[in-house]
Amino acid sequence: MKTYHLYGIGAALVDTEIQVTDAELETLGVEKGMMTLVDEVRQQALLDQLEGHLVHSKQASGGSACNSVTAAAYFGANCYFSGKVAQDEFGRLFVDDIRKAGIGGDLVMSEDPGVTGKCLVLISPDAERSMNTHLGISAELSVKELNEQALAESEFFYVEGYLVTSESGRAAAIRGLEIARRNGAKTALSFSDPGIVTHFKDGLSEMLGDGVDLLFCNEAEALSWSGAEHLQEAITALKTIAKTFAITRGANGAVVFDGQALHTIPAVSVDAVDTNGAGDMFAGAFLYGITHGFGYQQAGQLATHAAAMVVSQYGPRLPGEAHQAALAAVFG
Repeated sequence: MKTYHLYGIGAALVDTEIQVTDAELETLGVEKGMMTLVDEVRQQALLDQLEGHLVHSKQASGGSACNSVTAAAYFGANCYFSGKVAQDEFGRLFVDDIRKAGIGGDLVMSEDPGVTGKCLVLISPDAERSMNTHLGISAELSVKELNEQALAESEFFYVEGYLVTSESGRAAAIRGLEIARRNGAKTALSFSDPGIVTHFKDGLSEMLGDGVDLLFCNEAEALSWSGAEHLQEAITALKTIAKTFAITRGANGAVVFDGQALHTIPAVSVDAVDTNGAGDMFAGAFLYGITHGFGYQQAGQLATHAAAMVVSQYGPRLPGEAHQAALAAVFG
């Protein structure tokens, strides 16, 4: 038995969500539905222009892989996370949040100069999220933050695609994947965002190497990666880089491939108000499922239901007790 079900690595960020209109996105010069890297000055300028808007979620630890690992932990998985935060109030908030979730890790506030990364998430009326991320000290995440022993003692190693935007982060992801393969840990990666696939495909290919055991993406990312016009063509292409995969399709549910067969997962009907964190929750719930004896169909059902719960509220995470409610709703 491995010590950890899941070891994740990714940007350690603190999220702030604000509701905006499409017209405001245009005025602000924010590309809708994408993650855009910005410097601290640009991020603060956006906040200043949005002063007085209703913030729908309290500031909380975030980052794609961290959200997924946190979800898996609240479902009941033993988890480990590697990231990098600064010695500031946001760094303390981040560390406190993941400790509260029971996540293991060597995460301490770095003595290196810098600020903890922050993500400004703008939610438009159609529930779409547009992210403006200042990575801060998280851009310096490197192989130094990897714990080789903990990784070797993990069943799955999970990498967020966002790490491709940082040279040191990409190197850490590649090194971690090598350690995982050498020690019999399965590898998983998320494409994370359509913009990542569009602008960093070469870097993602480098991270994927000879392929991963499990890939997460949404339909837009799958089509962009493959250059295909239809989902079936994209599925064929994904089989060349991943032994198994899950493609989320929003209101159309999901498609998962277990290495032999495709499974169609129906959507759960909800009134969506905020899609931020939906893919992260899907990945976290799915990884919990397949490390706890669920088949891909069952894991997909849990992941789809949990993601639907996330989009029906503001904020990228569910309260701790809601995870058991999701299990009960799907499996009784």
